[in-house]
Amino acid sequence: QVQLVESGGGLVQPGESLRLSCAASGFTFSTYAMSWWRQAPGMERELVASISPAGRSTNYADSVKGRFTISRVDAKNTLYLQMNSLQPEDTAVYYCKRPGLTPIWGQGTQVTVSS
Repeated sequence: QVQLVESGGGLVQPGESLRLSCAASGFTFSTYAMSWWRQAPGMERELVASISPAGRSTNYADSVKGRFTISRVDAKNTLYLQMNSLQPEDTAVYYCKRPGLTPIWGQGTQVTVSS
């Protein structure tokens, strides 16, 4: 069964950090590009960051460049998103995604940034 399970979300204050994890199973993780997306209340889901197979290249939304870092450990079938200098506008449900004819999404993890 192909599955993605996110974890690591929570409530933090502005300026703090969080690291999200996405555990993959049921497919050959190392052969897929992977990405993180987020969806704030009342907003469309947006791409946050993506990473190629083996992590050779990464891309970021302008809004998170310099603050977020996407990475992967293929030996652990796990995708990460290190989020630093979090701001209230980063509040959203964060999802990891595997692309394909039938994209696979995780269930999401809530990140709330509030003082």
